[in-house]
Amino acid sequence: MTEDFQEIVETFEFLDDWEDRYRHVIDMGKTMPPLDETLRVPATKVDGCASQVWIVPHIEGNGPEAVFTFQGESDAMIVRGLIAILSALFNNVTVQQVVDTDAAAAFAQLGLDQHLSAQRSNGLRAMIVRIQSLAQNKLASDS
Repeated sequence: MTEDFQEIVETFEFLDDWEDRYRHVIDMGKTMPPLDETLRVPATKVDGCASQVWIVPHIEGNGPEAVFTFQGESDAMIVRGLIAILSALFNNVTVQQVVDTDAAAAFAQLGLDQHLSAQRSNGLRAMIVRIQSLAQNKLASDS
């Protein structure tokens, strides 16, 4: 687990009320830089999300030690916040770590699994699958 994600876990532990946590997620999304319009194309769009979501990977290096980062964007504020949390979980780690991360367990630490609508939960799973698939594809192409 990255330090950035651990900081989010600690912040969530401090915020007792779910509405405060929800606002914090939205605020995190507001701090994310926008994705360039030219990158919002069908190839980067995440299927399975109710809102518009784009994930653009950047992978430096080769093999399991290649470093994974991504940029993301959504037209929904809460989803932008979820992308910010995913960034804290998956950015600047190796592709092998991306593949090995139990994202569901990580999000359970935040209590998000209990407070997202079924539609948002499905979208979150779709984003996680997309990110881990990108890392897995990089591993497969390098072997």
